[in-house]
Amino acid sequence: MGMKWLKSTDCISFAVRDNVARITLNRPEKRNALSGQMLKELHQALLEADDRRDANVILLSGEGRDFCAGYDLTDSYGGAADAATDYHPAAYRSRAGTIDDDIWNLERQQELTSIMLDLHKPIVAKVQGNCLAGGTDLAFSCDIVLAADDAKIGFPAARANGTPPTNLWFYHCGPQWTKRMLFTGDTISGIDAARIGMVLEAYPAEELDFEADEMVRRIGSVDAEILATHKRVVNAQMELAGAKQSLRYAAELDARAHLSTGPRRSRFRKDMAEKGLKEALANRDAPFGKGRIELRARRPRPE
Repeated sequence: MGMKWLKSTDCISFAVRDNVARITLNRPEKRNALSGQMLKELHQALLEADDRRDANVILLSGEGRDFCAGYDLTDSYGGAADAATDYHPAAYRSRAGTIDDDIWNLERQQELTSIMLDLHKPIVAKVQGNCLAGGTDLAFSCDIVLAADDAKIGFPAARANGTPPTNLWFYHCGPQWTKRMLFTGDTISGIDAARIGMVLEAYPAEELDFEADEMVRRIGSVDAEILATHKRVVNAQMELAGAKQSLRYAAELDARAHLSTGPRRSRFRKDMAEKGLKEALANRDAPFGKGRIELRARRPRPE
């Protein structure tokens, strides 16, 4: 039997059992980088899960070593053509030829994931390995984030590419930590992210699957109608604190950042055009060394 909302699963997998809808990003060979196709399938899968009577909660995860390494930059920098061929591209907006076109396209992309805030059912993110750039856009749109101790969380693209187009960092870790992460593009481990409240909890990598399954089992034992009331009132409180309005502003500022002509931004674009993604990233990140935040004040003191 077919599904009502989900029309293809080329880039994700979807299953429902024991009151849990399991949506898995499934491009492990690309570290689950977010392509246009994956975002469309994710959007459909979220609607499928929210509409199903046999699911009370959603578990979002990534296949393989990583949750999600970010947006697929080969899409963003002209490496991927639009799959549609039955219209004349010149009759429509460019991808980012003007700032308004860039904003419009970012808003269309944002629509595919911002629905996560409006779903009636809770979403739990299970984060292992890399959770970078667009991966954080996904994770922080979830209601609960669980991470492996050694997960790598951050937005390195903030160094030369733009600002998060779905920026919910403030609502997870407050203004100072948000600025600390974005000003440098440094990453933080899962366990340190838990120490500052960026994620709910962190576990040894080998225990993460069990702990995430136990969390969604407990949540899924509550009726969906009751869970919806809890989620919607808390998310309404976030909206009163400006969450949705700030998302619209974030997309506009990401487009503004794309127009930067500074040396680091210009070098990245030149490297992408002439040398490819690997060297562009290496040159972008070289001044930052290891680029990993290591907390001191909140670590247990030795006896």
